[in-house]
Amino acid sequence: MSKEKSKAKKKTKALPFEEPLIQLQSKIAELKELTQSADVDMSAEISGLEDRFTRLESEIYENMKPWDRVQVARHPNRPSTQEYIDLLFHDFMELHGDRLYGDDEAVIGGIASFDGLPVTVIGHQRGKDTKENIRRNFGMPHPEGYRKALRLMKQAEKFRRPVICFVDTKGAYPGKAAEERGQSEAIARNLVEMAGLSVPVISVVIGEGGSGGALALGVGNHILMLENSTYSVISPEGAASILWKDSGLAQTAAEAMKITAPDLLQMGIIDRIIPEVRGGAHHDVERQAGFVFTALQQSFAELLPLDGERLIEQRYAKFKSIGVFEE
Repeated sequence: MSKEKSKAKKKTKALPFEEPLIQLQSKIAELKELTQSADVDMSAEISGLEDRFTRLESEIYENMKPWDRVQVARHPNRPSTQEYIDLLFHDFMELHGDRLYGDDEAVIGGIASFDGLPVTVIGHQRGKDTKENIRRNFGMPHPEGYRKALRLMKQAEKFRRPVICFVDTKGAYPGKAAEERGQSEAIARNLVEMAGLSVPVISVVIGEGGSGGALALGVGNHILMLENSTYSVISPEGAASILWKDSGLAQTAAEAMKITAPDLLQMGIIDRIIPEVRGGAHHDVERQAGFVFTALQQSFAELLPLDGERLIEQRYAKFKSIGVFEE
C-alpha cells in the first residue's frame, strides 16, 4: 500500500473554484511561520482563520456547480481504473488483445478476485503524464479496445464470473484509422451483447463518461457514479460549440445538460451515487477506494441472487424505463 499512499498524499493541483481556499490556506501558513520566526503570539488570529477556512471549505464543496464537478472529474490526479484495480482487487491478471487486430492500451481488463469472488474487471485507462497519455491515447479507445472488452465479457459469461466496468473516457477515438477498423460497429455490438449477458454487470463511472465511448462499457444491471463524475452524450464544450457556436459557453452548457450524478440519479439513469472524499477523489485515493468497495458490495448483494434470465430481464427493464415518451 505504500506506493498508493504516496500517490494519495502528493500535492494536488488546485482548481479555479478552490482558489479562495488556497489563498486562505496560504495566509494561515504565513502567520504560523511568522509566529515561529518572530516569536509573536498570533494563535488567536490563526484560530480565527482556521475556523473561517473550515466554514468556507464546507460552503464550497457542499454547493458545487455542474462546471465545478466537470473540472473535478477531469483532474489529472483523479484515480484511474488501474489505481482502483490495485486497491480493490486481489490477484489481478491482465489479458490483452481482441484476437482480431491487436491490443488497445486505452482499455485494460482481466481476471481478479473481489472480496473472495472471482470477477472480470474492465475499464478505460488514461495516462498520468504526457508519455503515458500518448501510449494510452488519452483514454480514447480504438475499436480493438471495445472488442477486447467484449471478448473478456463473453469469457466471463462462459465461466459465470460477474463483470465490473470502470468508465472514464472523453469518448471513443474519432480518427480515420478507428473508423476504418469499424469503430461504430464495435460500440454497437458491445451494446447489444452487454444487454444479453447472463451474469451480473456493474458499471462505475469514475471520471468522465463521454458519448458512445462510455456507453460501450455502460450497459449494466447497476450503473454507479462517483459524486463528482459526469456522464453525457457530448462534452460541455462540444455542446456549446453546436448550440451557440462558442465553446467558451461550456459552463452554461454543463448546467443545461444535466450531466452530474445528482441529476442523473433523479432522472433514473444511474442507480446509486458513490460519495467522494471532500474536494474530490484525488485528495485521498485509498479512502475513496473504500467507498467504491462498499458500493460494489451492496450491488453484488442485490444482483448475485438473480439467475441469468432475471438479470437480463432486470437490465432490459432498467434501460427501457429511461426517458419520457409520447405516442
